[in-house]
Amino acid sequence: IKSHFPVARIKRIMQADDDVGKVAQVTPVVVSKALELFMISLVTKAAEEAKNRNSKRVQPAHLKAVVTTNEQFDFLEPIVAKVPDAPAQGEKEDEGKKKKAPTRRRKKGDEE
Repeated sequence: IKSHFPVARIKRIMQADDDVGKVAQVTPVVVSKALELFMISLVTKAAEEAKNRNSKRVQPAHLKAVVTTNEQFDFLEPIVAKVPDAPAQGEKEDEGKKKKAPTRRRKKGDEE
């Protein structure tokens, strides 16, 4: 099974707990795959939330909206409690941010 999360690190984290004894070789692999599927689900729903709010980027407020609206992610509510809420859907998310003026590139022979 190919995994995107480091199995050795997961095993080390699991063994750091005093209540956990020996860990079978396949256990961290399964936990890694479960973590991958969990992250896919969470990030996909956050991306949908960002798209629904006409945002080009997934922001912490989008993750908070997903966690608070889906019962599946209730255990994450204490973690996202400090994140500010997303603006209402009619409002723009980029308001209040200054936009940079475009910089002009110099040509080779255009030096002062």
